[in-house]
Amino acid sequence: MLFSPMNLGELELNNRLVMAPLTRVRSGKEGIPGPLVVEYYRQRASLGLIVSEGTFPSHAGRGFPGQPGLVTEEQLGGWAKVTSAVHAEGGRIFAQVMHAGRVTHEATTGGYEVVAPSAIAIDGETRTYEGKKTLPVPHALTADELPGVVEEFVTASRNAIGAGFDGVELHSANGYLLHEFLSPASNQRDDVYGGSPENRARFVIEVTEAVVAAIGADRVGIRISPEHNIQGALEQGAADVRATYGHLVDTLAPLKLAYLSVLHKEPTGGLVQDLRSRFGGKFLLNTGFSSITTPEEASSLVADGHADAVVVGRPAIANPDLVRRWREGLPVNEPDQATFYSEGAEGYTDYPAYQN
Repeated sequence: MLFSPMNLGELELNNRLVMAPLTRVRSGKEGIPGPLVVEYYRQRASLGLIVSEGTFPSHAGRGFPGQPGLVTEEQLGGWAKVTSAVHAEGGRIFAQVMHAGRVTHEATTGGYEVVAPSAIAIDGETRTYEGKKTLPVPHALTADELPGVVEEFVTASRNAIGAGFDGVELHSANGYLLHEFLSPASNQRDDVYGGSPENRARFVIEVTEAVVAAIGADRVGIRISPEHNIQGALEQGAADVRATYGHLVDTLAPLKLAYLSVLHKEPTGGLVQDLRSRFGGKFLLNTGFSSITTPEEASSLVADGHADAVVVGRPAIANPDLVRRWREGLPVNEPDQATFYSEGAEGYTDYPAYQN
């Protein structure tokens, strides 16, 4: 079943392997995808769906050097060449819209203020254009400022569709802005956007509803990572996690989104499968960062009814022809972690396809 077609919104995917949104930092200081980025995504078009690396919806939302954006005409022109190349190979591609929130620095954003739900810094450092710097105390967004941030997501999503993307994935995982609202550790607000699980889910719901109204539900997916406990977005109370994500999914389900993508170390566990049942639509699973997903694991997740499709990261980095290799049981290239966040073609577009 892993290699069978699947409908996703109005799209038909050729198979149920989805390329994870993978940070690759090859778009330069101006955030413009160039020919190397075009080739990287083109090579992987045989995957059922490509989800792009996280793209920033505003200058303040830029998380790291080399990250591409969905803001300027030059960035959108670069992405148009990417989407055209993927479509020419018969592929499908969504843009992941990612606001970094407090996981950035003004030396990366170009002087734009770092923002978050609450004025709580992450204990750690971040890479900037000026070297590593301590993560700053962010500005706590006021209630009056939140509609402007919603509009940033809407504009970026419209821009993505205009650049030829088949849809967008809202990044509400891994400790970035939307996830920061969900986590009780990073969201300590005392207004209607903080406190209870329902309040902490409110901003994510408002962003999703606004993007759906702008581009259509069949073009919108969302990614979550409950209990991932990364970048200070801690979620360590099981009851609170179930209440928060249960409310989020219950509220999003009637929108009929293209999909819900979940990153969790226990993909067949009670929490994840309960969220699947509550969502009721196409459900994508990513098993996490602790180990590389194997073809056997991916196949069983789909065959056993735990997911409609499986999201893979490192295997897709190292194997542009991953679908063929897994389908035919061929040897695979091993990913070189030293080149994940470097520059140039090495470890990016130079992984070879299998030669008979």
